[in-house]
This record gives sequence, structure tokens and C-alpha cells, in this order.
Amino acid sequence: MTHWQTTGGLKLAGHLALPESRRVRALPGVVLCPGFPAAANGGSRAAERVYPLADRIARNMEWAALVLNYRGCGDSEGDFSLGAWAEDVRSAVGYMNGLEQVEGVWSAGFGIGGALAAHAARDDLRVRGVATMGAPADFDHWELDASRVVEYARSLGIISASGFPESVDSWAQSARSIRADRCAAEIAPRPMLVLHGSNDTEVSPLDARAIADAHGDAGLRIISGADHRLHSDPRCIAILLGWLDSQITLIP
Repeated sequence: MTHWQTTGGLKLAGHLALPESRRVRALPGVVLCPGFPAAANGGSRAAERVYPLADRIARNMEWAALVLNYRGCGDSEGDFSLGAWAEDVRSAVGYMNGLEQVEGVWSAGFGIGGALAAHAARDDLRVRGVATMGAPADFDHWELDASRVVEYARSLGIISASGFPESVDSWAQSARSIRADRCAAEIAPRPMLVLHGSNDTEVSPLDARAIADAHGDAGLRIISGADHRLHSDPRCIAILLGWLDSQITLIP
């Protein structure tokens, strides 16, 4: 487990996978952003389901791969808000970019993590390309029942401070500012991959089309029969790995 600090001084934790062999030139790096925690594992182990993917990328592709534990998750400090998690993704990009052996950083995220990856990359040119998998185009619906979302987050352990948030309305408003479709337009012409399951009942495949259309040149793949859990779908992972492999030609 590796650790770094946000600009606000919070300690974040992540799983950093590096190849055993060291190539002559620097390694490309990818920040992997997990989806929202599930009730089965809560926030304490939410990112662990993506650790094997990072290990595979490091072992088979000779990339550096970092799985972020957002604030409130795993060993990371702090409490969950969507805006704060977006800042955590930016800090992870900065940490990866600062590693001596890394040259070039990409980001990839599942579910909410895909939207956060796009949001963080919007005006951060250190991110050379973005992959989203099952990402929602927006979070406007969170304002409809923000108090219930806060209580659910508290039940998962990703909000632990008794007085947090000070204002549920402000907390929900920060989520509305995260629009993966609008971010995609600003990410262009940097490369983008948009994957979605045809049977996703949590996020409509129409969101994927909105994100891809906004980018204008994104690779859009709707995976037949796949649901929202794309981190465990071998077809999704194969497409992601192939896309990452194609990106190394972009390193000067």
C-alpha cells in the first residue's frame, strides 16, 4: 500500500502495482478509479476488487498501475462527497505523474469512478487519455434525495464524522457540477474510450452514448449482455487492456 497527501493535507492510500522487470525507457502509468462501494463490502474494501486488474496491467503490460482508495475508503482519511472524490483523483494523477519511473499518465474508471476520471482529466493535461466503464453522464438525480444518499454513505462507512456534511444541499450541489458528458467535450482531442453494458440497470447505456457523442471521436463499445459490474466482465477488461496498449505509441 502506498500513501500520499491531498492539497488539503488528508492522507490517501492506494494500491500501486509495478512490473517486476524494468524496461529501459520510462513506464506509462494508469490511475484506476473504482466504482461506488457496495453494501457487501462497504467502503473499507471497495477498491480491492480492482487490485487484480492493476496487478495484471503491471505484470502483463509493464505499466505502472495505481488503484485509488477515495477519502473515507480503505486506509484513506476524510469523508465522502463526490466533489472531494474528484479532487482525490486529481491528487492520484499528481502522485503517479511524480513517480520517477513514470512517463505519461492515463486514467480509467468504473461506474462513478469513470465520471470522476473524466472530471479530473477535463482541465488536467497531465492525463493523456481517459476510459470510462458504466459511467453516468450526470448526477442531477442526487439532489432529489440527497439525505438518503448521505445516510447510505454513512452506513457504508465512507462518512464517519458526525457533523458531516454541514449542509446536505451544498453537498448535493457539488455532485451536480460533475458532468461526464460535458467533460468529454473538453477532454477532446485527447483519446477516450467509453464502455457500457447493454443490460446495465443502474446507469442507462444512453449515458454512454451521450458521453461518446460529446467527445466526438471516442471509442464507444456497448457490451452485449453485460450489466453494471464491468470490472468483472472479461470482455470489458480485454477491450480496456487493448486500448491502453494502443496508447503507448502516444508517449514521445
